[in-house]
Parts: sequence; structure tokens; C-alpha cells
Amino acid sequence: MAYQFTKDLETGNSVIDSEHRQLIAAVNSLLDACSKGQGRTQPSSTANFLLNYTEKHFADEEAIQSKNHYPDYLRHKKIHDDFKKTAAGLVKKTEAEGPTVANVGQINTLLAGWLLNHIKGEDKKLAAYLKSIA
Repeated sequence: MAYQFTKDLETGNSVIDSEHRQLIAAVNSLLDACSKGQGRTQPSSTANFLLNYTEKHFADEEAIQSKNHYPDYLRHKKIHDDFKKTAAGLVKKTEAEGPTVANVGQINTLLAGWLLNHIKGEDKKLAAYLKSIA
């Protein structure tokens, strides 16, 4: 199942929205590779891109929060840090075990599901704050 960047995921911040689109594309690429049984070959580069890009995106988002004195910065950063640990563990597990049904299910839930919920919740709060101070 491919994920789409829909209107309800837009934050109104062009940098954040552009990076969210790329993160969703990377998750789709990883899920596609796993569905083709390529869990130990091609997904490794895709997974590493996803982890590296997540790191970049979170750093960019946190810089925006810090620059604009976002009052919920520390909690939001902790959420990002926890996700990075979970994602890294899941990618490592999938690389070691291959694209098992359980691993692909976890990628769907823990990576894609988390990302979409985070955008709709936490990142929308950030966007509202940024609009309120503009």
C-alpha cells in the first residue's frame, strides 16, 4: 500500500512539507522493496536513506522550533529522538531477518503510521504556532 501526501498532511511550511513528501516517498520505496522480497538487498540503501533523511528532517524542524521559540520544543524533540531509536532498530532487524510479514507490518505501523500521525498531530501544532507568530 503506497502512502500519499494529502492535503490533510500539509503544515503550510514549505520546508517541512517538502521534507515530509520525501519521507513518505522513502517509506513507500522501502515497503515496495520488502513486498518484492528484496529485504536484504535493495532496502538497505533505502532504509539508510530513510534514517539519514529522518535525521536531517528532524534537525531542520527542531531548528525552526528553536529559532521561533516554540514552547513545546523539548517534548517535540524527545518524540523525534524516541522515533529515531525505534526506526533504527526496526531497520536493523529487517536487514538481518529479511522482509518477514511481521517486519513489513512493523514498518507499516511504526514508520509509516507513526509518521502520518506525527504530522497530523505534533507538526500541525507546530504549524499553527508558527502561523500565530507570523
